[in-house]
This record gives sequence, C-alpha cells and structure tokens, in this order.
Amino acid sequence: MPHLELVYENNDYIVVNKMAGLISEKSPYEDCTVENQVLDHLLKNKRKPYIGIIHRLDRVTSGVLIFAKKKSILVEFNNLFSSRKVQKTYLAIVKNKPPKNKGNLINFLVKNNLEKRADIVQSQLKGASQCILSYQVIDKNDFGYLLEIKPKTGRFHQIRAQLANITLPIIGDKKYGSDEEYLPLSICLHAWKLTYQVTGGKEFKTFEAPLPKNDFWAFKSI
Repeated sequence: MPHLELVYENNDYIVVNKMAGLISEKSPYEDCTVENQVLDHLLKNKRKPYIGIIHRLDRVTSGVLIFAKKKSILVEFNNLFSSRKVQKTYLAIVKNKPPKNKGNLINFLVKNNLEKRADIVQSQLKGASQCILSYQVIDKNDFGYLLEIKPKTGRFHQIRAQLANITLPIIGDKKYGSDEEYLPLSICLHAWKLTYQVTGGKEFKTFEAPLPKNDFWAFKSI
C-alpha cells in the first residue's frame, strides 16, 4: 500500500495529502483507497477506530483531505460545509494562456452519468446547477500556466468542466479535452489549501498540502 502523507492529526480528525490515482473512500472494487490508508494508520493506536468521510476528491486529483475520528466531528464539519464556512483553494496547470490574468466563471452544469463527466449547459435545462469559481494566474513554467482557483460552489467536476469550457483544459485531463500527457490516473489539479471557520468563534484554521513532486509542479512562486 502506498505511503500515507500526514498533514495534521489531533484527537478529532486527521488531515492527509491525498495521492492522485487513489479514490477517497473504501470500495469493494479497489485494493487501496485513502480511507484504507487512514484506517491502517489509526489501527496502530486504536483497535476499532471511527472514520467519517467529510468530503472527497476525484481519483485524478491530489491534495488536502480531512477524515473525522468522531461522529460528532463529522456532523460539525458537515454543518461547516453546508453553511459554506469552508474555503478550498486549488492549483491547476493549463497549457493554454488564459484570456485574462484573473476572473470569475459562472456556468450551469449537469452531471452526465453515462460518460461520468459534467457538461456545461444553458441555465434553463432541467436539472442544471449553477457553478461559480474565481481564478488567477500566479506563475508560468515550461509546461504551462499555474492557476489558483477558489470554487464558490461544490459541483461534480466543476473546476475541470468550467476551465475546459473556456479552452483551458487541465494538463492530463483527456476527459475534458487535454492533449497533454501526464502521470497515469492523474491530472494537474491539486487541492492545495482548506480553510474553515472554527465553530463558535472568529478563528480560521488552514491546512496546506505539499505539491506533487514532479517537474510539472516546479514553480518559483510556491
């Protein structure tokens, strides 16, 4: 089983840097998942640990992922996510130069279950959900442009679909039109930071996942 990269752990939850290529939660069809990795880690100190799935990342995406170690903490984080008191910050590498150095994207999408992708559609289409994100270009290297992305909504494949819709498919994301090769079962999308507002106060807590260790992610600004 691949090595689990810990970002932070306390008595309530565990934060990990998910490896691209793995799915987030247990599956009868997968020998190794991030939840399996977390379970193996927790079994070292507890015979029957509790693991609560707070949120997920796509198989092809790397980055920060939190698991609850208590049912009460799972409920607390579910409330934080539903009340939009959690901000995720992603990094993506695109080959094409963005039309603007920064901007907001507002679209409507539907989940295409047959092809397991999200399709950008007209707002009046039945079942369409609004998706919003902001992006800015923060660096460039020989492979492409590094974008910092902050989703305002949490739709299925939202970042991938919205960027592809403005001719900025993420490198390696062949499902959304990229013609660039990257690592197997991976695309250049990384869940970089997660910030949440501590319940009952004004304090904010941020976790940051180190970048993948390959040449694509060699940028001077981060």
